[in-house]
Amino acid sequence: MPNVGKSTLFNALTESTKAEAANFPFCTIEPNVGVCTVPDERLELLAERAKTKKIVPTYIEVIDIAGLIKGAAEGKGLGNKFLSHIRGVNCIAQMVRCFEDVNITHVENSVDPVRDVQIIESELMLSDLDVVERNMKRKEIQASKDKMDLLKKCHETLIEENSLYTVKWTAAEIAILKQFNFLTTKKILYICNVDEQTIIDGGNTHTQALIEHIKKRGNTVEPVIVCAQLESEVAQCEPESRAELLNEYGLKQTGLERIITSSYELLDLITYYTVGVQETRAWTVTKGSTAQESAGVIHSDFEKGFIKAETINWKDYLDCDCDDAKAKRKNLIRQEGKEYITQDGDVYNFKVKA
Repeated sequence: MPNVGKSTLFNALTESTKAEAANFPFCTIEPNVGVCTVPDERLELLAERAKTKKIVPTYIEVIDIAGLIKGAAEGKGLGNKFLSHIRGVNCIAQMVRCFEDVNITHVENSVDPVRDVQIIESELMLSDLDVVERNMKRKEIQASKDKMDLLKKCHETLIEENSLYTVKWTAAEIAILKQFNFLTTKKILYICNVDEQTIIDGGNTHTQALIEHIKKRGNTVEPVIVCAQLESEVAQCEPESRAELLNEYGLKQTGLERIITSSYELLDLITYYTVGVQETRAWTVTKGSTAQESAGVIHSDFEKGFIKAETINWKDYLDCDCDDAKAKRKNLIRQEGKEYITQDGDVYNFKVKA
């Protein structure tokens, strides 16, 4: 929704001033797109021990769109345009206002995070319902029984005011669903924007109400509690001063680090590494990916020509000073085939056909 601190947090996460932050609705009209590096202590330790020349972390792309209001799916507040900007994302991060401040307006004239979350969910469902109904009228869709059956199932679900993520879809249905980019199939990470005192206290009545609400909805990842204003200050600090400022508020991690950790958990993502003198790099894959699929993240030719993978846990590799010979003498490097399931923190050396 408008005026909840999205643009302030976006600027802090991406360490930029791309997004205008102001005390009125729709100060963000066109979407702001930024890239933020994924903080990774393991990557830094491996690179330092390997004396690498180049470190390449993973990153996430963040899109800041204007706040949605009730009636967005019908076009109020340019809603349909805003919703189209997020159909291609993997995960929706919803910023929810959980602080009181008479100087900052709220489009609903009161602070109620549960109501705000319900409004946004309703708008996403209505938008998906519109997509379903428009597609059901298309002749090429009507000619496909599988697609029509799926759209009818989607229609029934949405009419009953249930998001599409609540349905247990088959693999075949999921493949069809992806063609439509429905909003309510996407997982949502809730971010509670609070004041500085609430950060010290660890929460307030608003954050607790939201936590209880989303638990009832079946969410497995708790909301991330941040103070966007504090994150803005932290982002402007020199690295050595950040830890000191965070410590004043009883925090061990920045909001960015906590948001990324929760996003990875929500999307079932893990990280593996390639380590060398020339380059040490982090790679992101979905939990359950095979060694062969993980190789494909580097290049499709690696997946096609996969022979085997030499792998070792990052801690074991660090203990061996990132020295292959030392790790092999200790029998810590394993030879894995294409069906091996990648584990978080694996260090890989892929053997592929030329």
